[in-house]
Amino acid sequence: MAVTPSKDYKRKEREQREREKRMARDAAKAEKIEALRVAQEEAEQAAAAKLVEDAKKKEEEEFEAELEAELEAERAAKTGE
Repeated sequence: MAVTPSKDYKRKEREQREREKRMARDAAKAEKIEALRVAQEEAEQAAAAKLVEDAKKKEEEEFEAELEAELEAERAAKTGE
């Protein structure tokens, strides 16, 4: 008499495959969420760096304008004397 696999065995195999698929989907979701978080963090850091750079550039432009104004005042004072 031949022995055939029980339906219980087949059910357990099917459930195991389903669990593995679900775990794979969950892992993919977690990776996607982590990638989005990292991308957002990098974007925030880039924006912060740009703000700092813009502030330094503005400060430097203001200093240059102030220096130019002082030089113009000195030139005007020398030509007026």
